[in-house]
Amino acid sequence: MAISIGFHDVVQDLSLARPIAPGHTTVYTLGRQHFEKCLLAIQSHPESPAVARVDQSGPGEHSQVFLTFDDGALSTLTYVAPALEKLGWRGHFFVTTNWIGRSGFLDRQQIRELHQRGHLIGSHSCTHPERMSSLAHADLLREWRDSCALLADLLGQPITVASVPGGFYSPRVARAASVSGLNVLFTSEPRVGVSFVDGCRVLGRYSVRPSMSAEDVSAIAAGAILPRWEQASAWLGKKIAKQVMGRGYIALRRFLVQRAFVR
Repeated sequence: MAISIGFHDVVQDLSLARPIAPGHTTVYTLGRQHFEKCLLAIQSHPESPAVARVDQSGPGEHSQVFLTFDDGALSTLTYVAPALEKLGWRGHFFVTTNWIGRSGFLDRQQIRELHQRGHLIGSHSCTHPERMSSLAHADLLREWRDSCALLADLLGQPITVASVPGGFYSPRVARAASVSGLNVLFTSEPRVGVSFVDGCRVLGRYSVRPSMSAEDVSAIAAGAILPRWEQASAWLGKKIAKQVMGRGYIALRRFLVQRAFVR
């Protein structure tokens, strides 16, 4: 059983975390100490799986965990990559290409460096749309093709792996990814099952929030049922809210995040 764990950015002091781009959120931002505890907990778990890269693993291989990092924040170079490498691991870094070079995000040379150090670089779209699944087909193709073309030119090789921004996934998103040359797509749905859409392998992920203990993260990585079920249940409720509220869900989420900062 391959399990994917979804991280975002890491900061030295969580109390100082702030969104660093329109569409970026700190809901999944971790403090550096907590993040490193999560990695050590995964490593030390008695049933810990092997940490691997999805492009170097076949669909039928078992007992693996994929560690993914969305958005392309600068912290992937300053904090994340060194912590992974210390354990002999490599991560999946999904870059929002319109954010490359902005304050708080990786620049082109830094992306090349991560690639040269053995980490997988993938697409996280061009613009990080709030509702990816609601885009017209032409816009979906543009998000995938343009971002993959830029990264391929940067690294000198095709980009074949991506993750969906914002958690808004549908089979249309995967079909557009497949047409764009992507053969692996990570969603934000907490599940271990693998599906295929027009030849594109679609994998779910279990997202890590600051409120999650390192022990829960390691338990999920090791395949424990209860913490996976709890996250899947919460996701189902959120999925229903997204379908019912449409764009109102985005407005509500933005309001709640802003209110948390005011407090």
